[in-house]
Amino acid sequence: MNSDTYIVDSVIRSRKAVRMFRPDAVSKQDVIDILDVARTAPSNGNTQPWRVHVLAGSVKQRLSDALARAHSDGTHPQLQYMPDPLPDSYRLRQEDFGSRYYGALGIDKADVDGRNRATGRNFDFFGAPIGMIFTIDARLRKYSWLDYGLFIQNIMIAARSRGLDTCPQVSFARYQEVIAQQLEVEAGHEVVCGMSLGYADEEAVVNRLELPREPLVHFARFAGLDA
Repeated sequence: MNSDTYIVDSVIRSRKAVRMFRPDAVSKQDVIDILDVARTAPSNGNTQPWRVHVLAGSVKQRLSDALARAHSDGTHPQLQYMPDPLPDSYRLRQEDFGSRYYGALGIDKADVDGRNRATGRNFDFFGAPIGMIFTIDARLRKYSWLDYGLFIQNIMIAARSRGLDTCPQVSFARYQEVIAQQLEVEAGHEVVCGMSLGYADEEAVVNRLELPREPLVHFARFAGLDA
């Protein structure tokens, strides 16, 4: 095993969802390089289903303002991200995350307004200088969404290798119409998620969350391999 293997492992393990960024600028060339690496992700039949809107400055701010208004007025229906009821094994992990996340923000579980304000921070891209909105042709099926996940993971790893941080955000998917009005979204496309990109504020408690991962023995089964 060569040293490059350990470098890649280290980059992957160091990736985390950052929810408070410094305002430091990210160069356009860095963003181009990250997307250029990410586009090498595999896809079924080489269909490459991804479309990306990269936003900064006043364009990003206009979208954030529109989304903040939509979030505040509460007229958009909730998007059901998970099945209801959520099976216990997943529900317990989700509840553990919520406890850790809102605890880091000093928000009590019963504080509905506080939790709502925290959710609203998504739409400012957590203060990151770069925001991304990902869309997909709505005619494509779940297998293409799997391909899309590989592309997004490539973005996060390529960003991390350059000392940048990210946060993938499904919250944007709730506001399809608002985003379509603000951006030149292709006809027949829907929002997959958004992403914040920038430099983490290392002083922020929320960025120091340590989220547990299930051990290998809980999710992997080996058959026919040599001992």
